[in-house]
Amino acid sequence: MSTDPEPVMRVQDLHKSFGTLKVLRGVTIGFPRGRTTVVMGPSGCGKSVLLKHLVRLERPTRGEVWFGGTRIDALPERELSSTRRRIGFLFQQGALFDSLTVGDNVAFPLVEHGLTRDGARDPRVLQVLRMVGLEEKVRQMPADLSGGQRKRIALARAIVLQPEVVLYDEPTTGLDPITSDVINELILKLADELGITSVVVTHDLTSAFKVADRMVMLHEGRVRLEGGPETFRHSQDPVVTRFLRGEANPEELAEIQRAHAAPPSPSSA
Repeated sequence: MSTDPEPVMRVQDLHKSFGTLKVLRGVTIGFPRGRTTVVMGPSGCGKSVLLKHLVRLERPTRGEVWFGGTRIDALPERELSSTRRRIGFLFQQGALFDSLTVGDNVAFPLVEHGLTRDGARDPRVLQVLRMVGLEEKVRQMPADLSGGQRKRIALARAIVLQPEVVLYDEPTTGLDPITSDVINELILKLADELGITSVVVTHDLTSAFKVADRMVMLHEGRVRLEGGPETFRHSQDPVVTRFLRGEANPEELAEIQRAHAAPPSPSSA
């Protein structure tokens, strides 16, 4: 029997198509409260599309998306605000506003939700900046920061509304290994200190195995394997083992060999 707590979010038989392109093909996943779930898989398998459904940036072609007892895929836009306040989103590129100071960037969700009238804005901004180790950067501009610092500022912004869930889209992309490990440590810290439920989409296997309580691998729009890190380490599924080893599949290798063997096309006269 599973020892995981009840899921705070879940998707049920989720399908998503863009025209004739089928991206998600019946995905069912629960995200247990207070745990970190890493979603991984090859490019094009639907990881980021899944993440966008969790915050209702995409609507499913078929299937359901739940936050607690509320089915959010069926909610009208005007009723989504209270649910979105409970979800933080760390975008892949950070998505900071270059024209705003660090402090104003972090405060932006507070302003957007009208939570600046009681004088709590500045203390809350400084509190979350302190959590990511960048309190002293509050008056600087994003252009003056390193890539890793920008990502940490974006993470501070993602948690300023004290969300129950934080969604991370490729949080270590473009960062060197040491800076990536700082982000990993912050993910662990927030989960431990704040009890945040984390959903991390990543290609970074070092990061995945460091932060994950649970792992889900998507392949061709379906769940291929789900379980703890040890389940993945000991998997005998060839698709899973090739992905973890970074090996091309036989079909791709055959295509390369055929292309290499084919004679060059004649040049036009």
